[in-house]
Amino acid sequence: MSGKTPSREIETLFREDRTLRAVVVDVAGSLSLLTRDQLDHEMTGRLGYGRALNARGDAAALLPQTGSALPPSLDLQAAAAAVLGLPEANRYQDLLVLAADGPRIVPVSEVFEGLSDVFRQAALHDPLTGLANRRHLEERGPSLMAGHGSAAAAILYVDLDDFKVANDTFGHRAGDAALRSFSVRLQACTRESDLVARLGGDEFALLLLDVDEPMARSVAFRVLRALEDPFIHEGHEFRLAATLGLAMSTDVAADETAAPLEYLLRHADAAMLQAKLEGKGRLGRIDPFRPVTRFARQALIRRRLPHALSSAGFSLHYQPLMDIATGACPGVEALLRWEDAELGKVSPDEFIHLAEQSGDIHAIGRWVMDQACAQARLWADAGTPRAISVNISPLQLAAGSLVQDLQSALLRHGVPTSLLNIEITETAAVVNLQSAAEQLRTLIDAGMSVFLDDYGTAYSSLAMLRDLPLTGLKLDKSFIDTIDTDPASAILVAGVIAPAKAIGLRTTAEGVERETQLAILRDLGCDTAQGYLISRPLPAEELDGRANSAEPPPWRPANPRRVGREGHLQ
Repeated sequence: MSGKTPSREIETLFREDRTLRAVVVDVAGSLSLLTRDQLDHEMTGRLGYGRALNARGDAAALLPQTGSALPPSLDLQAAAAAVLGLPEANRYQDLLVLAADGPRIVPVSEVFEGLSDVFRQAALHDPLTGLANRRHLEERGPSLMAGHGSAAAAILYVDLDDFKVANDTFGHRAGDAALRSFSVRLQACTRESDLVARLGGDEFALLLLDVDEPMARSVAFRVLRALEDPFIHEGHEFRLAATLGLAMSTDVAADETAAPLEYLLRHADAAMLQAKLEGKGRLGRIDPFRPVTRFARQALIRRRLPHALSSAGFSLHYQPLMDIATGACPGVEALLRWEDAELGKVSPDEFIHLAEQSGDIHAIGRWVMDQACAQARLWADAGTPRAISVNISPLQLAAGSLVQDLQSALLRHGVPTSLLNIEITETAAVVNLQSAAEQLRTLIDAGMSVFLDDYGTAYSSLAMLRDLPLTGLKLDKSFIDTIDTDPASAILVAGVIAPAKAIGLRTTAEGVERETQLAILRDLGCDTAQGYLISRPLPAEELDGRANSAEPPPWRPANPRRVGREGHLQ
């Protein structure tokens, strides 16, 4: 329709055809859309004089000031953004799409319905492999199982063995290519009625429907055989293996409180963990009639861990570090605690290594840094500044982003570097000694203290004290346990403290539980102590309550030696 078409003619056209939603108007070669709503608005608007004002007008005068024509090259997200950028009066009207085969009229509702489908597809599928993700499995799995009635179902939990080694050796692009290729091989091992999901990282789950145990085992062995062929990326050839765990729906006890899918995932994961301990590269199957508390709990920890941060399950407790010479408490160590709605209290010994395996340790580490800096800010503002020590995982150090993560947390809360210390283990340091040394030097130069934690439990090399930039070391509790009952232990501790002090390192003794231990450490020249004799780890508010009470704080020793003017013990 021409832009010069009289408005009365257009109004007659809409009146005679009640199904007509809009017409395309050509104004000097530019196409625009005139909808029924826009026509009614112009004819009835302007204080009721719209029809009189537009009686002698034409189609061009009826068009909205903001056009609603869109090029066909726009994707749904861009189209939705364009719609939302229109004036509110035009935002809900039909759109004109200028396609190659001619203009098309598209209801705006179709754009947002299509966008909703795109987002739902993205929310339920893994972006790397295109497989269903964990959420998809958890949402659709129960209905798939219910749809097969009494027929048996199975879960195969698949974990690639030593995938990180291949990733580090050949690069992340090769690792991603291998995951995509492995996903294709997994789907080839199953039927269309089965559901293959990537749970995250190098972990997958296969929901097999209408199968008995021999059939499920057959699928598992097909998966293992599918890994016999190497993966090839950019000329590099490498091989991967996998460990699988199997759980059958017939294992679910009648009084089992967990949902069937949740139960199967937990027990298939537990079977996989057990198989890994037995040698990897195999299928694990747990006898449903035997107790599997340890493996089932580990499997549940792995499943609950990604939700711990979002559900506020983590918290920090603080254990005072006492200056042995003065009895003062200038600092604390931040210790991570986790209490889960299903698991109850979970110790770091249970979940830290699982977090390192899953990669969740990086998000957890950043959370710890942020919380520690926030608490340091609170104590500084209250006039009771305390330096907080945080433990760093080997993976955090190996990632190379430790300096940036720490600096971001410090800047976010306006905390000076002197109020945040880090503790690393010997194992963390030797993964890549040069990279570790460079990062630690940067932190020390910025004013942060760096302690080598649990000294004596790993490589126990004095050379490490020379090769790594450090400000102090912490003697492991195993050294301190018998320091007051075994002369040899005291000699060993003295043999660590003396060279450390000679090269300017401060020393801290962990696990001090008796006054006799503290007295010997004082005589040996140890600088700092921590342990239950001084205080157990406490929430910040409880630590503040004790420090501000009229009674002596729990970290004050009974009879601290007096310090002379020159700083020597008297």
